[in-house]
Amino acid sequence: MGVFSSIREDMAMARAHDPAARSNAEVFLAYSGLHAVWSYRLAHRLWTAELRLPARLLSQFTRFLTGIEIHPGARIGRRLFIDHGMGVVIGETAEIGDDVMLYHAVTLGGKTRHGVVRGEKRHPTLGDGVTVGAGAKILGPVMIGAWSTIGANAVVTKDAPAKSLLLGIPAVIQPVRSETIEAARGLPLTED
Repeated sequence: MGVFSSIREDMAMARAHDPAARSNAEVFLAYSGLHAVWSYRLAHRLWTAELRLPARLLSQFTRFLTGIEIHPGARIGRRLFIDHGMGVVIGETAEIGDDVMLYHAVTLGGKTRHGVVRGEKRHPTLGDGVTVGAGAKILGPVMIGAWSTIGANAVVTKDAPAKSLLLGIPAVIQPVRSETIEAARGLPLTED
């Protein structure tokens, strides 16, 4: 996918998920979450080309401008939307699927300081379509299944299957029918 196609796709995702978005021009010029993702993509290319210092410097400069820190080593799918992004942190070994939405102050972080082996997976993996509420913390190499929702300020330290609803500190999976999540997101109801 080309750069311009990707930008258009990101802007469409923002407009679809933010009722305050009035125009493509506003989204393009004023949405710091998108600016951070676009900068991440360049930093990630530098990172994978073994240009680690320039990648880190770009990510830190973007953090200074947007308040959003995305490590260039993270792996992010298509159409990530970070709404009101201030305080978002995405760690080096985090993996994010397609169509994920993060609100402000979300952390995809590690939970250990000692015994870290270089290259070891220490940050979360979010499946496609995951929504993470404001202030939520997802810590460690946990897997959050596709189309799950994590409530505001939840602290997640354990894996969750697809279409989970996670609430609380520590987060626990709440019983929810898949139709509830799909209807809330405007998705077509499907047979499981």
